[in-house]
Amino acid sequence: MKVVTDARDLPSACAFVPTMGALHAGHASLFILAKSYSNHVVASIFVNPLQFENKEDLASYPRTPEIDIEIAAASGITHLWLPKQSEIYPHGYRKLVAGSIGDIYEGKSRVGHFDGVLTVVNRLFELIEPKVAIFGEKDFQQLQLIKTIAGDIEIITAPTVREEDGLAMSSRNSRLSPEGRIAAQVIYRGLSQSKTEVELREILATEPAFTLDYADYIDEKTFAHAQSDTRDIRAIVAGWINGVRLIDNMPMGIRA
Repeated sequence: MKVVTDARDLPSACAFVPTMGALHAGHASLFILAKSYSNHVVASIFVNPLQFENKEDLASYPRTPEIDIEIAAASGITHLWLPKQSEIYPHGYRKLVAGSIGDIYEGKSRVGHFDGVLTVVNRLFELIEPKVAIFGEKDFQQLQLIKTIAGDIEIITAPTVREEDGLAMSSRNSRLSPEGRIAAQVIYRGLSQSKTEVELREILATEPAFTLDYADYIDEKTFAHAQSDTRDIRAIVAGWINGVRLIDNMPMGIRA
C-alpha cells in the first residue's frame, strides 16, 4: 500500500472510498468491496471542516492515524490518500448547495452540514476521477444526496455494518461511556422491532439516556413521510447519548 499526499500520484479509474479516518470494521468492509470493482483501490482520509457545525465538534472528532494505516493495508487498499486542506480547498473552489433534501432531518439539525459534505465529495471526485465510489448505507441521507452529484461515477451502496448487539458501527461510538454504549442498543431495538412510526418512538422512549432528535418512517426516494401506499419505506433515527450524536436507519419493507 502506498501512502500519498498528492492526488497526482493516484491511479486513474480506481475504486474510491472517501473517509474521515478513525477507521473501523465498517470501513474495512467498504475497502474489501471496492476490490471487486478495480485492481486499484484508493481510500482518502480527510476530516472535512465544512461539515461540522462548530469548532468543538471538529476538534473532538476521533483521530487514529496509526490504526487507520493498519486497517487500510490489511483490507487491500492500494493507495491511502492523505490530502492537505490546500489541495482540497484551493482559492476559488466551488461550494455546492444540497437543496431541499439537504435541509431536512440531518440537514435541519446540522445546518450547512450537507453543503459541506457535497462540496468535499465533489472536490475529491474532481481530483481523482474514480470509476466507482463506495459509500455505506448508514449515512442514508448523505448517500442519496451524493448520488445527485456523481455524474458518470458509479455509486456503490454497501449495507450498514453492525456490532454484535446491533449498534451501527461509527467512529463516534468510541466517545460513548460504557453506560452510554449499552444505552445505545435502544436504537437497533427500535428499528428492528417496530412496525410503525409510533412503535419506533415508543421503544426509543424507554431509554432515558437517549435524547431523541427524530424518528420517522419515510419514502426513501423522496424523504417524504411514508404513506399507506409508499413502496420503499425506511425508518430513520437520530439522537444523542452522552452528548454524542448517533444516527441509524433500516428498510422497513412489508413490515411497515
